[in-house]
Amino acid sequence: MKKIILIALCLTLSSYADLSVEQIQQMVSKIHKKREGVKLETLETTKEPFVRLQEENNITTFVIPEKEEEAKLLLHAIVNGKAYINDGWKSIDDVIMGYTLKYVGKRGVVLRNGNHIKKLFLHEKRNNFITLEER
Repeated sequence: MKKIILIALCLTLSSYADLSVEQIQQMVSKIHKKREGVKLETLETTKEPFVRLQEENNITTFVIPEKEEEAKLLLHAIVNGKAYINDGWKSIDDVIMGYTLKYVGKRGVVLRNGNHIKKLFLHEKRNNFITLEER
């Protein structure tokens, strides 16, 4: 019985051993193609997949974390490299609700808290932006 299984295994392996160079190159080219990732908005709305364990008196209980309701960060205006977020004007490296303002653009800002990155954009896309210039 062992000999039959060994012979079948050898035949199976030998049948897969006849890959041509072209087939290998096709497989490699499929690996090198850029894959589309998950959008940041999708990741922010997913629930935490990890379960925390608590051990008390030799009893293990599973604690499923609930997503805390975050206070909203709202971008109201951008003028000369400063952003009006929630109720105040902020510039680069200012801290807002634990997030540090890292970038101020024409239509939005980037906030960072450790590995968490938030992008805030103005409510509507308009062409009536105000820019002030020094003379």
